Amino acid sequence: MSNYTKILVAVDLSDEASAVVQRGQAIATNNAATLDVIHVIEPLSFAYGGDIPMDFSGIQEEIQQQASAKLKHLGDKHGIADNRQHIVLGRPEVEVHGLAAETGADLIVIGSHGRHGLALLLGSTANGVLHGAGCDVLAVRVGK
Repeated sequence: MSNYTKILVAVDLSDEASAVVQRGQAIATNNAATLDVIHVIEPLSFAYGGDIPMDFSGIQEEIQQQASAKLKHLGDKHGIADNRQHIVLGRPEVEVHGLAAETGADLIVIGSHGRHGLALLLGSTANGVLHGAGCDVLAVRVGK
């Protein structure tokens, strides 16, 4: 098995995100790898159904601004350069796979809540990232 050279850490910006970044950084340091971090914002039309005839653009913009500020804070806290911090709008599994391919990532690190049962083991986002990933995926157990 070769060393990892490019690591992508996918975060949800919760309180546990820092632990996920720390795990990714430890692996990056041990392998002299580069590290990027991504947070994916689902468009409100995905979250609340595309058939609702409402304009969510103002709310969506506010969500993006808040997420950008949180990711910048997280990145600064962990010494991750601004050009390696990515906020993307879309479906998490699709966007994480896309950025992993774009950056040539050979490892994706993502948080998992470790709930009971196979369907809940990784959670829907982590499970979606795991299935279809073109590289290794590390699920970091976070929370209770």
